[in-house]
Amino acid sequence: MTYFPDYLKTYPNMDSSFPFHLSKNTLAHGFRAHRHDYLEFSFVIDGHGAEMINDVKHTMTPGTFTFVLPYQVHEIFTDPGQNLVLFNCTFSMDLLMEPGHDQGLSGLFQDTNTLPAFVQLSGQDQQQMSTLIEDMYQEYKGDERYRQTLLKSKLKEVLVRFDRSRWKQAEADHLEVVEIAPILGSKASPSVWPIIHYIHRNYQEDLALSDLASRFSMSISRISEVIKQTTGQTFVHFLHDLRLRHACSLLVSTDMSVTEIALEVGYGSYKTFSRIFRESKGVVPKDYRKVEHGRRVT
Repeated sequence: MTYFPDYLKTYPNMDSSFPFHLSKNTLAHGFRAHRHDYLEFSFVIDGHGAEMINDVKHTMTPGTFTFVLPYQVHEIFTDPGQNLVLFNCTFSMDLLMEPGHDQGLSGLFQDTNTLPAFVQLSGQDQQQMSTLIEDMYQEYKGDERYRQTLLKSKLKEVLVRFDRSRWKQAEADHLEVVEIAPILGSKASPSVWPIIHYIHRNYQEDLALSDLASRFSMSISRISEVIKQTTGQTFVHFLHDLRLRHACSLLVSTDMSVTEIALEVGYGSYKTFSRIFRESKGVVPKDYRKVEHGRRVT
């Protein structure tokens, strides 16, 4: 029987104009196996334990930094008699992307078969990362001017420093290949992340499987299979999720009309957008906006 772990679909601020959440947590009994469609990093402050990412296990001690890609199944274990204290940051892939042709930090989604999902920092590197994340945490809890701009900048610095450290570690280990275990019982294509990344960058366009098949030199059936195998969703469902998340943030954070939002996120008509939104959220877009505005007022 296939085991399907928990699928966590939300986090604070997920449907806002700045989909980013940073918290400090104490785990006495680890955290159950789960996956999600957003990005996450963790940084251990105190305690000892272990983490399993797609059946690859690594220890967690002070200085362990882990970067989890969307849809990777991961589970945390706390050693007996220990409390594992760590920062957890969840955020949208969109925060790493730049307008135009700049690929931003797209390199983080490459080489997933050769680079580890974690790095063990020590000495000056550990202290530098600890200070950077603590500063980010204090900024996140505040409300000063340009808060989101500074947080985005710090997020990118954190991930750049992580990536540099794991490349140094890989080079010291002579680029020893780390096999990534199958997702949901199926072998994931090594080319899947460029595809996922491309969809994230272009979901507002009139995107079709045939476009992806042509761009990535794969058959329509194969690329459909790869997307379903990785995300657990069909291409159409995956596309709708990305568009609706963007729509939710615009409904809450702007005064754009619903029709304008429908066009902005990739739907050709208000009628189609409203129907799909209602099927997913249980309410029409205008009612969603009223409810969310009401929550923020109270």
